[in-house]
Amino acid sequence: AGVPTASFRIFDTYAKAASYVQLRGAPVVIKADGLAAGKGVVVAGTVDEALVALDDIMIKRAFGAAGNHVIVEDCLVGQEVSIFAFTDGVNVSPLVAACDYKRIGDGEQGPNTGGMGAYSPPIFWSFALEQQLREAVMIPVIKALAKAGTPYTGVLYGGIILTDTGPQVLEFNARLGDPETQVVLPRLENDLLDVVEAVLSNNLANIDLRWSSDACVGVVLAAGGYPGVYEIGRPLTGLDSLSSNTMAFHAGTIKLDGVTATSGGRVMTIVGRGASLADARGEAYAAIKDVDFEGAYHRSDIASFGK
Repeated sequence: AGVPTASFRIFDTYAKAASYVQLRGAPVVIKADGLAAGKGVVVAGTVDEALVALDDIMIKRAFGAAGNHVIVEDCLVGQEVSIFAFTDGVNVSPLVAACDYKRIGDGEQGPNTGGMGAYSPPIFWSFALEQQLREAVMIPVIKALAKAGTPYTGVLYGGIILTDTGPQVLEFNARLGDPETQVVLPRLENDLLDVVEAVLSNNLANIDLRWSSDACVGVVLAAGGYPGVYEIGRPLTGLDSLSSNTMAFHAGTIKLDGVTATSGGRVMTIVGRGASLADARGEAYAAIKDVDFEGAYHRSDIASFGK
């Protein structure tokens, strides 16, 4: 569809992929071509790192069948942003944007995770950028799918990197993202059900989609050891102390004998809301101090703009 993206090659054997990487050099991005719980991407700074990633995915089968094929693509540099649009297969709504944090450690260090936090709107977001991405990315994809006889309705999510040569697409998702959803939907001023019904009835053109100017910041509370080995069944405390400007979105929790306890790696996202990103960030981290469980871990730099 002419949508800008990184140059890439697809391989079905380790030998072919390894040979290509050795000839091509680094940095390079290695992706498992399948579902990998948000952890199937390695940004390799050296050839050795790339070969280890290929071995993990294709030989050791770290992600099972998701590693039958791998994509080796150019490593793009720039600010990342997630963009979202509702579509009824013909019409594409105005975009809303968020920024998320994938790596486990502060300063984007350590292994990739399913997401350690997010904020919306981005500080660099503008009407001009929204229009550019809608025209260059979202509308062409929706038109191409309709032309192919497979019209898409729902939410289209584009993972974008703003490079020196312009925006490039890193990925598409056929859903709202996690944890981006948790900082985006609280800003929706429409009734979500009205938007969903407009999408399903091909009536999106008649919906005046409205987003609050308020900001939201979400911080993921994770189990110690995630994304590696972690323990579950840890009781949570402090959930009853949340203020009216904060929300707790449960992801990996369960009730044990009437007590809320951990049952996953990413346990919950604490979201703060405020008139500015600084206010929202303050609300989120104030709540994080109160909500606790044994081994709880969170990044301390969400929306601090060190990303």
